[in-house]
Amino acid sequence: MSDLTKAEQAKPARRSFLNVAVAGAGAAALAACGKKEAAAPAATGAAPAVSAAPSTVVLKMQGAWGAKDIFNEMAEEYVKRVNEMAGGRVRIDYLVAGAVVKPFEVMDATSKGVLDACHGVPVYWYGKSKVASLFGSGPINGCDAPQTLAWIYRGGGLELYQELLQKINLDVVGYFATPMPTQPLGWFKKPIKDAKELQGLKYRTVGLAADLFQQMGAKVTQLPGGEIMPALEKGVIDAFEFNNPTSDMRFGAQDVIKNYMMGSYHQAMEFFEIAFNKKKHDSLPKDVQAILRYAVEATSSSNWWTAMDNYSRDLQELVNKHKVNVIRTPKSVMVEQLKAWDVVAKKLGDEDPFFKKVVDSQLAWAKRVAYYMFVNEADYRLGYEHVHKVKLPTA
Repeated sequence: MSDLTKAEQAKPARRSFLNVAVAGAGAAALAACGKKEAAAPAATGAAPAVSAAPSTVVLKMQGAWGAKDIFNEMAEEYVKRVNEMAGGRVRIDYLVAGAVVKPFEVMDATSKGVLDACHGVPVYWYGKSKVASLFGSGPINGCDAPQTLAWIYRGGGLELYQELLQKINLDVVGYFATPMPTQPLGWFKKPIKDAKELQGLKYRTVGLAADLFQQMGAKVTQLPGGEIMPALEKGVIDAFEFNNPTSDMRFGAQDVIKNYMMGSYHQAMEFFEIAFNKKKHDSLPKDVQAILRYAVEATSSSNWWTAMDNYSRDLQELVNKHKVNVIRTPKSVMVEQLKAWDVVAKKLGDEDPFFKKVVDSQLAWAKRVAYYMFVNEADYRLGYEHVHKVKLPTA
């Protein structure tokens, strides 16, 4: 992700909160990292704030999401949990994308102390290291998002993430929340029936998925969510993927394109990244640090419930109200994606031993965890078709 421009650094109104000091003897334990509650205008889209005591530490968090995106609501679910559990000792003030920095810059801004915290995804800063994209989306190994999130917290993934942060000098403490469902192949003016039809296509995606589609011959442009529709209208891109039916519908994709292809290996798993400036985080009392950490776990569940409710409802609205042609991505396209992943993973692993180290750790985890799941899991598709008397679309 790019550093802040001089113009952005010169905006005093957006940086004024950084110099606010904590006052009062009761704030001694928090003064090294926090700021005293100040009368400041509420940010657009900010989560409801908890009343602050005179010594309340205020942490400014910016998300990578626009005010209307459901991801913004999911970020606010985290903020709400922290604020309610903290009992006035600490409070997160949440800002939407662009309030201080651009969406792809939130991690840099947090590391430098321009922001106290951020809510985003590692693929938004994978320009610093392509290893970043492995902590959310990467080569297919058999595990889905919940199983891969388990690798982060039980299989050594978090330690590798911390090693990456040190390697590229990002001064943050980061956590991961919310295993996301498979992301759709995306929106196309004409359905993709063969992988060859991706060649030369101007397509939006991010992270390692960009390497994947470039390997398949597409012309990839990486954009944050809020820039997708303007780019589509200007012809900068012909097709795109973002994440889910709710976000896509709120962007207005259904008003421009009517073919929505579901199922893909390009980002079959992803998570949110919630990061804090390390100096600020480490100087908070240990129990407050624990609130920040365990609220991540609580939010993972809350976000998942929110996703299932909204994504399923909005997919039906896309079909029934907006007459969108929802199509299952052909199996032949997914097979070519797997072949392309083989090439991309080997190339990047040969170039960077640390990339290979992370991939190997994921593979070792997946070999036993995914095996257990595949051998044990019920055939839910068979059960669905039996109970609901419908035949689901096939690839």
